[in-house]
Amino acid sequence: MVQATARHLLVSSEEQCNELKQQIVAGADFADVAKAYSSCPSGSQGGELGSFGPGMMVKEFDEVVFSAPLNEVQGPVKTQFGYHLLEVTSRG
Repeated sequence: MVQATARHLLVSSEEQCNELKQQIVAGADFADVAKAYSSCPSGSQGGELGSFGPGMMVKEFDEVVFSAPLNEVQGPVKTQFGYHLLEVTSRG
């Protein structure tokens, strides 16, 4: 089964998600931004989610993680939890 590793950050508004994405694209470190702003417990680890397979995350998340290019910030991705920025760090 295909496995992926990814990191993410979670915020409550699309507007804030877009602002944070611009900071990261402009050179801010994804992990530092996740630690400062993410409402997910993974934020304290820089948004690291570890390794997981298809179907282990919510559908919207899975669709991005298993199709997006590696090491590019994706999002905002809306789920029932809020708005995410995702970065797939490996897949194979």
